Formats: sequence, structure tokens, C-alpha cells
Amino acid sequence: MPSPSLLSGAVDVLTAFDADHTEWRLSDLSRHLDVPTSTLHEQLLALCETGLLLRVGRGRYRLGWRLLKLSSALYGSLPWYAPAHAAMERVARGTHRLAFLCVLDGEDRVLCIARSVQGRDGPPVAGELDYQLPAHATASGKLLLAYAGRPLPRPAVTFTPGTVTDAGTWDVQAREIRAQGYAVTADEWATGTASLAVPLRGADGGVLAALGVSVPTPRLRERHSLLRALHGAADDLNWTLGWRPPRATHG
Repeated sequence: MPSPSLLSGAVDVLTAFDADHTEWRLSDLSRHLDVPTSTLHEQLLALCETGLLLRVGRGRYRLGWRLLKLSSALYGSLPWYAPAHAAMERVARGTHRLAFLCVLDGEDRVLCIARSVQGRDGPPVAGELDYQLPAHATASGKLLLAYAGRPLPRPAVTFTPGTVTDAGTWDVQAREIRAQGYAVTADEWATGTASLAVPLRGADGGVLAALGVSVPTPRLRERHSLLRALHGAADDLNWTLGWRPPRATHG
């Protein structure tokens, strides 16, 4: 059985690949991960043998086809993912904003599992390519933490003067999020970026994911129309998934 250190190294290698880094050279990846080239070369060869990586040239690597099988198995185990993805696409088309789906992984790790830029207007916003998001500085993260009853993550990194790092302030915000049924941030992760998120629920009422949009901060003046789009899509999906709320929580 592989040792924890070997498994950790393999995870670090695989997660180095993203939309901005679909291919890595051995030397560049060694510098990025701060791992000796000899050690990294062994890890890359092992991952190639499993099919998780593919060698495409001298010292160049890409993700392997086997990951598609794993991805298909993962999404197949989540019957709510396909309709949630469709709901996200409708929000993106209807609002012309960056829409996203996020989940809480573990106690305080927030992962963006899908995003859509269909018809998006305006300048770029923070987080367009990020997979892991700061839980305490994004609307999706705050919403998921609040509904899970989680405390403020420690350490709570300060990204901007607006980032919430005080536990007492977070407790107040968490209660407000649960009461109003949505979360909002403005200039908390990056100056100039704001976000809104609402919960997607399963048949038992448990929160499965956050559905949200990211916008340039001045566009928060459109908050009411954005929330109507988000709540409308979420309510339709929640009904499809079998959740029957005891009473309306928003207008």
C-alpha cells in the first residue's frame, strides 16, 4: 500500500493541473511544487502507469484519460448534479453573469464543481478559474458554512479590508444568512468582486450545494433581480429533488 507521503505527493501533482495549466514540463512543475526533479520524475512515471497522467513529449505531461472514468463515476453517484448544472446554466443565460455550483468538502473546504459564463457581460471577476474557494470570503462559502453550522475557519486569511476574520461578526452573519435564505459578499475576496448564493436542497431539506453568481461590485445594485433568478432556479430544482418547504422564505 502506498505511504501517506506518496499519496500526498500524487494529489499535489494532480491538483497542479487546472484550466491555466493543462500541461506541465517536469522542470516547471518541480519549481511550482518545490519538489526535487528526481523525486517528481518517479511520481510522474507512476501516475502515467496508472493512466492518471499522460506523457505527451519529452518532459511534458497532461492529465490522463482514466480521470474521465473517475469523473463519470463521481457525477453518476450524484443524481442531483445534472439538474443542478442545468439550473446553473439557466441562471447564467438569464443574468448574463458568471454562475457557479459549489459544495462543502470536509469541515471548511469549499469547492467550485461547475461554472458557466454563458452570455456573460462585463469585466472579469475573482475566482473565474479557481477550484477551491475561501470559505469565509465568498458568498457560496459563507452560505455553506452557515447552513452547516460551522464556525469561522482558522486561520481566517485577510484578503481585503472587508474580509470577515472576527468570530463574533461571523456568528451574526451566519444567523442572518439562515434567516434570509441567501448569502452576499462585496469586496471580501478581491476588491471589485461581489457574489450572491442560495442553497440547493435534497428531499430531506439538507443543503446539497450553493448556486450563485459573481459580479463586479457595482453590479450589486442588481441584487434583487439576481436573487429572483437564483431563487427561481433553486426553487424549481428543490421541488424536482423532492423538497417541500413548509412555507415561503422569500418574496
